[in-house]
Amino acid sequence: MLRSIATVGGWTMASRVLGFVRDILIARVLGAGLEADAFFVAFRFPNLFRRLFAEGAFNAAFVPLYARTLTERGPVLAARFAEETLALLLTVLLAVTFLAELAMPWLMAAIAPGFVGDEVKYGLAVQFTRITFPYLLLMALAALYSGVLNAHRRYAHAAAAPILLNLAMIAAMAVAAPLWGEAGLALSWAVTLAGIGQFLWMHSAAAQSEAALRLPARPVLTPEIRRLLKLMVPGVIGSGAMQINLLIGTMIASLAPGAVSYLYYADRIYQLPLGVIGSAIGVVLLPEITRRLRSGQEGAAGESLNRAIELGLLITLPAAVALIAIPEEIIGALFERGAFGREATEATAAALAGFALGLPAFVLIKALAPAFYAREDTATPFRYAIAAMVANTVLSLGFFPLLGFVGIAIATSLASWLNLALLWARLGRIGFLTVDARLRRRGPRILLVSLAMGAALVAAAAGLEEASAGPPFARASALGLLVAGGGAFYFALALAVGAIERSALRALVRRGARAP
Repeated sequence: MLRSIATVGGWTMASRVLGFVRDILIARVLGAGLEADAFFVAFRFPNLFRRLFAEGAFNAAFVPLYARTLTERGPVLAARFAEETLALLLTVLLAVTFLAELAMPWLMAAIAPGFVGDEVKYGLAVQFTRITFPYLLLMALAALYSGVLNAHRRYAHAAAAPILLNLAMIAAMAVAAPLWGEAGLALSWAVTLAGIGQFLWMHSAAAQSEAALRLPARPVLTPEIRRLLKLMVPGVIGSGAMQINLLIGTMIASLAPGAVSYLYYADRIYQLPLGVIGSAIGVVLLPEITRRLRSGQEGAAGESLNRAIELGLLITLPAAVALIAIPEEIIGALFERGAFGREATEATAAALAGFALGLPAFVLIKALAPAFYAREDTATPFRYAIAAMVANTVLSLGFFPLLGFVGIAIATSLASWLNLALLWARLGRIGFLTVDARLRRRGPRILLVSLAMGAALVAAAAGLEEASAGPPFARASALGLLVAGGGAFYFALALAVGAIERSALRALVRRGARAP
């Protein structure tokens, strides 16, 4: 399981690094102004539906059903189920895309009400979203192939696919935008073209493996498909609570100029640890727990969940502390150039610290949710997600007049902690999540080491204050020193106090060296 998480996390890390290059270019060209706000709303809208229907609710419902069919009835019937799902998905999403394109002016008024009073920004947002919306259809189809490949323990192609999106958007900023003269338009077309590339990439990967699929003549509502739909309906909310919370935040932030952009750039930073470890854990843990439960290995499934929580804490607690300790140094080094000035750096840094408060919760939710989905229970996460969304909306509306857009980030974090607490308590009541001795021993040590690292980062940042306020190269060098020094300090102290055991680390390295 750890090797598979490392595979997904490694490809995700490569994608996130390219994502930073992409966002640096976007910040340099668009900054945090009118056109940037319009594009980020356009990009979030199809991205929201992709994560809800394609990657979130769909995978939460599809992967356990496909894995069960594969285990109990064999690969031929499993492939037939996947093909029937493919036909339904294509039919429904073609209709959704067509209707959304027609209704985009009204949809935009709902998701970004603050844009309505600005004719230029509103018009750009509608235009950009119409161009990017087909990305939903393409990524939903790619997600089906991803789910099939993951069930066969083939993770690399799906984890690498987002790299194509980042490469397309980098090309749009570096080549198309200067020639075209309209950066937002170039980025919008890059999103859709990247969706075509990602779909073809996943289709090719499936065609060359045991997961090859053919498209049936028409969709059929078989009992298996009905079961899939029944699981997906609550799963849309349950698996996508964080994305819906971000959409709610975008709606409220649209009332303040530049706020959508500040939240977007902050979101991109904390998405690095969330994507590298949180998403990797969720992708690998769902088929892993499903297989073990189907084989009657309840104890082994619980052990996998404990190790996933431990790994999540080991990576995300120090990441969260670092993002809270030195947010201005991070944002300044990555984005402060061109159209992205000092005021934007300070505003984005404040939003980043607000999001960082919830980073451990964001990741652990991805670790706990598969324990429900593996049992084909999407209703329980659905109920808890509804509670979290209500809390997020109330808190965002309450904090916004007092704290501005930073209150939206804090509200999103607090709502995620509520969601995590509800999931954790439920798994404990049904006896599936019992914190073992190893996690009880290491968890508090990881927290203490993370806090010590945060204090060291604050002191080091004060010593590098002049460099952090200097030209781009000096800022990047200062950030590099802080990251390298903080990481070395954290892992050295973690080894010293037993938050990481040397024997386990050596064993993991040996297994990695023997891996093909």
